[in-house]
Amino acid sequence: MTDTDTRTHTPAPPSPAHELRAAFREAGLNARVTPPDADTSVRVTLLSPTDARQLARLIRTGTKRTLKAARTLREICEGYRIDLPGLRVEQGRITLGPIRIDDAARLARLLDAVPQATERPSTTADAATVKALLDHAFPQATGGGTLSVSVRESTPGLLHLGSIDARTARRLIRALQF
Repeated sequence: MTDTDTRTHTPAPPSPAHELRAAFREAGLNARVTPPDADTSVRVTLLSPTDARQLARLIRTGTKRTLKAARTLREICEGYRIDLPGLRVEQGRITLGPIRIDDAARLARLLDAVPQATERPSTTADAATVKALLDHAFPQATGGGTLSVSVRESTPGLLHLGSIDARTARRLIRALQF
C-alpha cells in the first residue's frame, strides 16, 4: 500500500461564485458570475431584464413562507401595539431586533408569562426580569422554539431579540392569535 492509497482525497467545496453560476444555470438564467478578487464578494453582471424578473420570482418563491411569517408576525404585533422596528428577514431567518421593555413585557404577558400587574417596567432590573420571563415563556408558547434575548448596557430602555426560523415564527403567531 502506498502513501497515496492511505490518504483520503476530499474535494474542496465549490467556490461561492461556482455555486451561484451553477444555480443560475439550473434555473435557466443567463448571467455572468465572476469570482471575488480577495474572497470578499462575488460579482453578477449582464443579467437581462427578463432574467432579472425571473430571478426575483425565484427568490420570492424560495422565501415566500419566511416573508409571509414575518409579515403576519409584524401585523399581529402591531395589533397588540408591540413595536418591532427591526423585524426583518435575514439569511432565511426572521430577526426580531430591538424592542422597548414595556413592549417586551406586553409580549411576555401575551405568552402567559407575566401577571397583569406588571404594566410598565422601566429600570435595568426590570429589563432583566422581562428578559427572564421571555426566556421562560417563549419556548413554552412555541413548543420548544428558542429566542435569544439580551440586555445591553448601551441601550438601557431596550431588549434585543435575536432571530427565529419560519417554523418557530408560525408557532409564535399561533400562540399570539389565541
